[in-house]
Amino acid sequence: MAGTPTSREGSLEAPTRHPIDWKNPEFYNEDKLFAELERVFDICHGCRRCVSLCNSFPTLFDLVDESETMEVDGVDKADYWKVVDHCYLCDLCFLTKCPYVPPHEWNVDFPHLMLQAKAYKFQQKGAPMRDKILSSTDAVGKLAGIPVVAGVVNKLNSTEGFRAILEDGLGVHKDAVIPKYHSNKLRDRITPDHGAHAEAAGATTGKVALFATCYGNNNDPESGEDLVAVFRHNGIPVTFADKEKCCGMPKLELGDLEAVAKAKEVNIPQLAKLVDDGWDIVAPIPSCALMFRQELPLMFPDDPEVAKVQAAIYDPFEYLMLRHKHGKLNTDFRASLGKVSYHVACHQRVQRIGLKTREALQLVPDTEVDAIERCSGHDGTYAVKKEFHDTAVKIGRPVANRVKKAEPDHFTSDCVMAGHHIADIAGEGTESVHPISLLRKAYGI
Repeated sequence: MAGTPTSREGSLEAPTRHPIDWKNPEFYNEDKLFAELERVFDICHGCRRCVSLCNSFPTLFDLVDESETMEVDGVDKADYWKVVDHCYLCDLCFLTKCPYVPPHEWNVDFPHLMLQAKAYKFQQKGAPMRDKILSSTDAVGKLAGIPVVAGVVNKLNSTEGFRAILEDGLGVHKDAVIPKYHSNKLRDRITPDHGAHAEAAGATTGKVALFATCYGNNNDPESGEDLVAVFRHNGIPVTFADKEKCCGMPKLELGDLEAVAKAKEVNIPQLAKLVDDGWDIVAPIPSCALMFRQELPLMFPDDPEVAKVQAAIYDPFEYLMLRHKHGKLNTDFRASLGKVSYHVACHQRVQRIGLKTREALQLVPDTEVDAIERCSGHDGTYAVKKEFHDTAVKIGRPVANRVKKAEPDHFTSDCVMAGHHIADIAGEGTESVHPISLLRKAYGI
């Protein structure tokens, strides 16, 4: 009918994000939250393009299809939490699937609506002890990293009987991969550089401060050492902030936004001072880089120090390839890597930087890189929880099957935890290594 307003099927504009209004009391208004959940769930039900992503969408669609009305209005609102609990904020639905994200008039931001629901739930009920422990990465790493304790913890975590007790008592699945702990932490292994002879190239200053991350510092210091070796091999001095806390992503996924704010109050002043002193920031864990690039700026949109860090933080391979554009990457590789199966981490994909890791590895002669752009299902804590582990394995199995079929010389992922999860699903003979370690191997250093 002439003159009747119509809605477009999708949006051709680049997706945009609205600030997270988490300090507004209305953010925690139950009636408004559930009204918005119903509105967005109804849009998702009518579209269903995200069914192949995380388990939130199959859960939602099953609830709708099994209801009396076969519409969202037939779903018990108490069951909405089943959808929320399966969302681990990977952001892929927003960035790769949904045609109704802002600036579309329907204004669908599924991940941040799930975040709002998690924050409301945390405010009302808190969180189980298991979830508090799993998300307290600094405290757990500090305790488990004590020299004698680290050995005991690692030994117990590899014992079948203890894992059964851990599953029954804490809800950590007995078959989930649990990271090892190191008493000799990354920050203790590296002597900081002064950066006096750094050479700028393009937007890069040529000297970086490494945000070691709680995982890199406590659980995977070897990859951090490899990163420092590769950067220094390329004439890039490396230093650290005087102190750092967890980036806050585990607490964000829990809905504990006040804890995220507390971590921000430690990290941002330290990192902003480094930026003022001419240092760029590099975070080797994609989730940490995303936290500073997206989530904190949306939580604190008016904080100039947050914006300063946002503009200066890089993924390691993004940084190296920016240098390469200006002829500042050492391409004197001494060893090929052969066939590499490369899992592209979700939190790296949604940074919208392109496949810089693949680009860098393909510079190595006689090296073939197969990029697998599919979620692992890990999410740091999701895959280790008793109630979600089997689902996480199901989500990650297509990636593992592709790796097994390829029979590569190396399997790698920028997200170390996702890599180990996929390797575990693939079974004996598959090991995961960080891509920066592969680059060091190619350099022969």
